[in-house]
Amino acid sequence: MTTSRRTPIERIGTTVLRELVEQIVTGVHSPESTMPTEAALSEEFGVSRTVIRESMKRLQEKGMVTVAQGRGTSVNPRTSWNMLDPLVIDALVANDENLTVLDELSIVRAALEAEMAGSASQRADEEGLERLRAALQEMADHIDDQTAFREADVRFHHVVMSLSGNTLAENIARVLIGHAVGSSRFTGHDPAHSFELTLAEHGRITEAIAASDAKESRSAMSEHILGSWGRRRNPAGD
Repeated sequence: MTTSRRTPIERIGTTVLRELVEQIVTGVHSPESTMPTEAALSEEFGVSRTVIRESMKRLQEKGMVTVAQGRGTSVNPRTSWNMLDPLVIDALVANDENLTVLDELSIVRAALEAEMAGSASQRADEEGLERLRAALQEMADHIDDQTAFREADVRFHHVVMSLSGNTLAENIARVLIGHAVGSSRFTGHDPAHSFELTLAEHGRITEAIAASDAKESRSAMSEHILGSWGRRRNPAGD
């Protein structure tokens, strides 16, 4: 009985929090501005002040606002936000009209995964290389199936991350990949023969790791991620 009464309230709170994150990301409440009062937000969303108060606490945990007793709640600059928070990164990507966020995401992801590929080239044993080759083959097997190919592509990157042994970098990169691939802005434009190019790039990564060539592994991974994003970002080449 207790759970059934609480669940709708939790869902309402989640909805309010998501909308507040969206408002801050889109500039409805701009950095350095003061958020509306609890009473005003309670009326706007049609919820209790308790829900608003809890939402403000959650926003503060995400680094988006600072709650100061007696001085109200101020919106923090983007540099203070937790960009890896699911609600924050989803809102940023969803409202990335100029693709600036996805550009930055791709640069960070390329840097992280390049280092992991370099580490993988020094750590991978035969069992690990077999996993990597199997992941590459799975991509080849699904090259005519857009959804299955992309899923296999992500699994390949996960294998490289695992072989690197860098769990912190892997955790961050998985978050970046997970939220990027869920965005139509990130995956919506595939120029002709892009999957063939992607497969060839993954083959180069595999060969470099198998050859224990850290420099080439890093280069192959970075060039693949940035090149692949460049093709999707501007498929017409203009």
